Amino acid sequence: MGILYALLIGALAGWLAGKIMKGGGFGLLLNIILGIVGGVVGNWLFGALGIHIGSGVIGHLITGVIGAVVILFIAGLFKK
Repeated sequence: MGILYALLIGALAGWLAGKIMKGGGFGLLLNIILGIVGGVVGNWLFGALGIHIGSGVIGHLITGVIGAVVILFIAGLFKK
């Protein structure tokens, strides 16, 4: 059940990150995949910085969105 939860949160985070980045996205499917990867990156990034956003769905979603925005930004640099 934990993997399904992570995939759903990551998918939602990727979709939201695509909306935030306006024009920096790669389409719905790739944004969702990047959101899942962004959740992992967000957890690593905040762990390395010693920042704790919170627990529960909202905390995981915020972490995933921030991680996905970072991934979309970096991917956008290579896209151009």
